[in-house]
Amino acid sequence: MNNSWQSIHLVFPFFKQYRLQLVIGFLSLLAVNGLQLVIPRIIKHAVDSLQNAEISQARLLHFGLMIFGLAVCIAVFRFGWRIMILGFSRHLEKDFRNWLFSHLLTLDRIFFQRRTTGEIMALATNDLAAVQLAGGMGLVAFADALVLSVAALSFMAYIHPGLTLIAIVPMPLLALITRFLSGRLHRYFKKVQEQFSRLTEFSRTSINSIRMIKAYTLEKNQTESFDVMGKEYVRDNLRLAKVQGTLFPVSGLIANTSMLLVLLFGGRLTITGSITIGDFVAFTSYLFMLTWPMMALGWVTNLFQRGATSLQRIQNILEERPSFATPSNPEPVPAKITSITVADLSFSYPGQRDLILEDISMKVQQGILGIVGKTGSGKTTLCHLLARLYPIKTGTVFWNGIDVNSLELSEVRKRIALVPQDITVFSDTVQANISMGKPGAKHEEIIAVAKAAAIHEEIDALPKGYATRIGEKGVKLSGGQRQRIALARALLSDRPVIIIDDGLSAVDIETEHEIISSMRPFTKDRLCIIVSHRLAPLAQADQLIVMEKGRIVTQGNHEYLLQKNRFYATIYEYQTSRMGKD
Repeated sequence: MNNSWQSIHLVFPFFKQYRLQLVIGFLSLLAVNGLQLVIPRIIKHAVDSLQNAEISQARLLHFGLMIFGLAVCIAVFRFGWRIMILGFSRHLEKDFRNWLFSHLLTLDRIFFQRRTTGEIMALATNDLAAVQLAGGMGLVAFADALVLSVAALSFMAYIHPGLTLIAIVPMPLLALITRFLSGRLHRYFKKVQEQFSRLTEFSRTSINSIRMIKAYTLEKNQTESFDVMGKEYVRDNLRLAKVQGTLFPVSGLIANTSMLLVLLFGGRLTITGSITIGDFVAFTSYLFMLTWPMMALGWVTNLFQRGATSLQRIQNILEERPSFATPSNPEPVPAKITSITVADLSFSYPGQRDLILEDISMKVQQGILGIVGKTGSGKTTLCHLLARLYPIKTGTVFWNGIDVNSLELSEVRKRIALVPQDITVFSDTVQANISMGKPGAKHEEIIAVAKAAAIHEEIDALPKGYATRIGEKGVKLSGGQRQRIALARALLSDRPVIIIDDGLSAVDIETEHEIISSMRPFTKDRLCIIVSHRLAPLAQADQLIVMEKGRIVTQGNHEYLLQKNRFYATIYEYQTSRMGKD
């Protein structure tokens, strides 16, 4: 058995959840098949009566009305199974998508560094569509083919067992061919889905980076690259289509071969009187019903193989687990965070040997802590660890003296407002973006934090003020405006810890100085950590640390660092002298 079929257990809970709907659907399907099987018997009696001249016009009309009545009942039950079973497949798709989405939200940064957005989008679209199709039409076709096959063969055997054996002679060949082609179906379909993931990711990154592409006139290069990927996607699909295209004609050929054998041998039996003309007509009608399951075998195999392959790809994601260990008996998070202590913290990124941080020890108290240092000194990594974006060793970070690894991760994150280097804003209004920090905040509160972030006047100047929609990823705003909106969002939140990781790099030094001064009222009872390459604004901080090569080399206030740290003093003097010249 192909490994992809081991993922089939993922759908069992959904079958259990919607079992009543499925039972009604399959009973309706059985009713359709049962009524279809009655029609050839009516035709048999009508033909035999006509042959023997034992039927009146009224009797013939009676047979016709019986067939019409059965057709109406078949239509009603067919509508019933389509609503129930195909409706189930849509519920299956919805619930699976919700499961996948909610699981993705539990995963951490390490996972998203390994998986592309395009791959995840492909799973939530193409792969789920394959699962839905297998759980809908695939399931129906399989059940329909199975019931019709058994029933039709039974009626055929009742009419003439020997002729039935002749009719099914070609069927083992179909089973062998289907088994041979199913492995190729799995391999080619998996490759098609992977290529679709790459296409999706390439499209996403190109659209997100459209301004950069246009700035460097890379439209032709991007188009050519996309064309190459598209051609490869088509080639993979054509390989898959060849396998699919082989299944259907082969199924049809074998079904028609059976029909040919029945016409040849069944015709002789009719001529010799072994069976009546009515029996022969009924037999060919049942064989015609059997033709559909024989042809459907290839289609059903295709649907199930694609669904199983997609299930395996989805299972690979569902088996991913967050890298954070969940404490069995988490301690309550302190109501008021007065200090964060770091003790002998060393860290290297997953899969890397070199330490990014080494023996970091410090204490953050209420007020503003500034972190400075050369590029690559570990400032951002330290912020990510304090924001609990990566797991750390037990006994290295404490909140009010409590090890953070003994606290519920979600509760810790609820108390941290992060303004990262790569600002995230949403395609919504300015007010909605700021109020994410405090849903339901009053307009006056939003204006107050916007003023503290030195962005209020610029928002007021927008066409609709705070009701202005800022476009995808804030495309209508400058980098500095996006940063200040993100800062206003953090200030508005009621979270006791604010971490600003170079989140003001796109504003000028005077504005940054003004912002840090304006933030004072909002940081009075909070722990605020600010990373910046510009030292003059950070001179207002209550405490400063200087980092170099993953270590803290000096810590103290501004005056202390001017005397004790040559790097800090040199950079401060250089930056302030440049301010004077500007």
